[in-house]
Amino acid sequence: MTISVEKPSNESQSGGKVPLVELKNVGKSYGNITALKDICLRVHAGEVTGILGDNGAGKSTLIKIIAGLHQQSEGELLVDGEPTRFASPAEALGKGIATVYQNLAVVPLMPVWRNFFLGQEIRKTGFPWSLDANAMRATTLSELSKMGIDLPDVDVPIGSLSGGQRQCVAIARAVFFGARVLILDEPTAALGVKQSGVVLKYITAAKEAGFGVVFITHNPHHAHMVGDHFVLLNRGRQKLDCPYDDITLEHLTQEMAGGDELEALTHELGR
Repeated sequence: MTISVEKPSNESQSGGKVPLVELKNVGKSYGNITALKDICLRVHAGEVTGILGDNGAGKSTLIKIIAGLHQQSEGELLVDGEPTRFASPAEALGKGIATVYQNLAVVPLMPVWRNFFLGQEIRKTGFPWSLDANAMRATTLSELSKMGIDLPDVDVPIGSLSGGQRQCVAIARAVFFGARVLILDEPTAALGVKQSGVVLKYITAAKEAGFGVVFITHNPHHAHMVGDHFVLLNRGRQKLDCPYDDITLEHLTQEMAGGDELEALTHELGR
């Protein structure tokens, strides 16, 4: 299975790899409250960067900065090696950074094709410039097929699809509308084993097609299955930053569960 789209370029003029997105010592404060501090992150084309952390770790704040919803209080956000400060999500989208949020922002009773083009509908060229439903149906079917999603009827309400299928439709939509960097916010949360497997398969397909993927999750098993690089957040700080080859699933799970703190507690309890 492959995604038939043009691969994003990430070559610098000197021939070296330049991250599609990079954060250098990024912090975010709300008054006296520090949500993030000294976060460093690199998102390369053709790689999945797993960002892990429990609730309150700072994952949501981090993706809002990359997606243009918030601006960092300190540090640098670079896109293609150029310092950038987004004023809105539209500016981030203009640079090819698309976010698929956990709630997906879909209208459950609308057909799949209407949700696929929601807010970016195709209109007929002649008066009265009504919606070109046939073109949108055909495009939706074609783009889902490129993702390997077998959905023969795009007229069904998107709410009737499984959670995994809805996630994949949202990913295909982001790809179609020009994403180079896909930020996936807890895409496997609340999904069963089979549905999670479907989503992970499409994350791998996006990586193989040359996209930079930011996979936000609290599940180390899912992250380790598809990730190339892992960043662990804990209370707004960066606790871990390492490539796949340098960490085992057992170590990643231990760090996610508390690492040294958990080991100290276990020793204290005499277990």
